[in-house]
Amino acid sequence: MNCCVAGLQWGDEGKGKVVDILAEKSDLVVRFNGGANAGHTILIGDQRFALHLMPSGAVRTGCQCVIANGVVVDPAVLIEEIGGLKDRNISIDGRLFISENAHVVLDYHKLEDRLREEALGKNKIGTTARGIGPCYCDKVGRSYAVRMADLRNPEALKEKLRKIVSYKNKLFSALYNADPLRTEEVYEKCLSYRQALEPFIANTTQLLFEAIQSGKNILFEGAQGALLDLDHGTFPYVTSSNASALGLGPGSGVPACHVHSFIGVVKAYMTRVGSGPFPAEQDNEIGQRIREKGHEYGTTTGRPRRCGWFDAVAVAYTVRLGGITEVAMMHLDTLAGLDEVNICRAYRIRGREVNFFPGNQDDLASAECIYETLPGWHEDLSKIQRPEDLPANVIRYIQTAESLIGAPITMIGVGPKRSQVIYRKPV
Repeated sequence: MNCCVAGLQWGDEGKGKVVDILAEKSDLVVRFNGGANAGHTILIGDQRFALHLMPSGAVRTGCQCVIANGVVVDPAVLIEEIGGLKDRNISIDGRLFISENAHVVLDYHKLEDRLREEALGKNKIGTTARGIGPCYCDKVGRSYAVRMADLRNPEALKEKLRKIVSYKNKLFSALYNADPLRTEEVYEKCLSYRQALEPFIANTTQLLFEAIQSGKNILFEGAQGALLDLDHGTFPYVTSSNASALGLGPGSGVPACHVHSFIGVVKAYMTRVGSGPFPAEQDNEIGQRIREKGHEYGTTTGRPRRCGWFDAVAVAYTVRLGGITEVAMMHLDTLAGLDEVNICRAYRIRGREVNFFPGNQDDLASAECIYETLPGWHEDLSKIQRPEDLPANVIRYIQTAESLIGAPITMIGVGPKRSQVIYRKPV
């Protein structure tokens, strides 16, 4: 039984926790997009794990972990994560596989990311400055790209880096008056990356095909969220990869026909980091209350997240986009204590009611939410285990959201721990 978990909002939905739970019955967990700009948080007892590149199945010692070709790998971050897991007695030896076709994030990518954002000023995209976008640009441009397989051939890599760094220095000097980088420094770092990571580099597409043929359970893990999808999100305020479930095929080499279940993850409200339109945003006391109670600060950057009401128009769109078969709603406990809660059921754009998420950013920026107002609840949900024990107003909220997004909500998160999940159907 193969499953894909993908975010349905602007990321930060709680995918790490859902993947961690499902990984208990999975043989392989596969990251298929994004890079170290992702931040998946897992809480096991009193231990908190913040993973950026490692699949969230890493804390399950019986799982093989695959970083597939669609991921851009920052070796420094990955080596640090591997070391951090080992420090907690979690070994990944023999169970981590990094695609030889995955592209490598190097220092000049991070510099380029920062220089671009600074030059854009108030029009900046709001990136994490982790070099993700520039690395994907080099991937598409092909001529100046470095892949994990290149680390295996140091002499050829040195010559390649000489050309790349020379080009980047000319570019950065002309556009940003930046100081030059030294090829030797970049190359020496690559040699250290090779020493640490070469044992894990593999043909992951072959590995996954063989796993499918042998009937193993594969769990595919997406990073970010569908509204940040490069092609189908709120462009240009998006990430640089296909962050919806549509990214599974090109990001791993496995066609979607081999996946039996697509689980979309949402929060019971909406959050967003960085720039871009956000129709349901509450830049007021409600938004601040959600931020503080939900601890809405970025796992990767620590930046405060913008917060707002649940947007069923946006989620209904991403449910269709990803072929989502069921939804996990996290952070429902965060909304406790409010007398009323709202769900955006439609937009009003230039005087017309709209029920489909607009592709035009000018339309989205001018959209006004039409809300369904529901009674809130004051009960503590954190210790509830059975769906029938949920307060009536919580059940009404869930059912209203289900009817508007067009998919069943089968998992409900009521706290950060593994045990704080209510299942409305068997996993």
